[in-house]
Amino acid sequence: MNKLTIIGNLTRDPELRTTSQGIQVCTFTVAVNRRTGRQNAEGGQSEADFFRVTAWRQLADICSRYLSKGRKVCVMGPVSVSTYTGNDGTARYSLEVTADDVEFLSSRADAAMAPAPAAPAQPSVPQSAGGYVQVDEEDLPF
Repeated sequence: MNKLTIIGNLTRDPELRTTSQGIQVCTFTVAVNRRTGRQNAEGGQSEADFFRVTAWRQLADICSRYLSKGRKVCVMGPVSVSTYTGNDGTARYSLEVTADDVEFLSSRADAAMAPAPAAPAQPSVPQSAGGYVQVDEEDLPF
């Protein structure tokens, strides 16, 4: 089974194109941070892997409308490896995911770096040590 799930941020705005048969295709790149023990010990910058993502048809239209650079997404689908020769003559590899499903994990406000709204104050409810609230039988609706 070839199914990959990645969570990361878009490195640039999605690019929407239409094939000669009228099928929409959207491409974008997702940067996925790699967890390393070295990062915390040295305080250095985290490493990232980059995945090219291709979405087709209705999913392509949705991605092009609602995604933008910096947005956090979860992408699921099969992965393939492509090779090409770089300008310097060396062989390069690219990981490509054909999106079966894309979950938007950040809102438009998050992408614009808007400050998060303050959490509403929680009402004070007396609780016993077990986390339960004492209720009189007269307060029950049945």
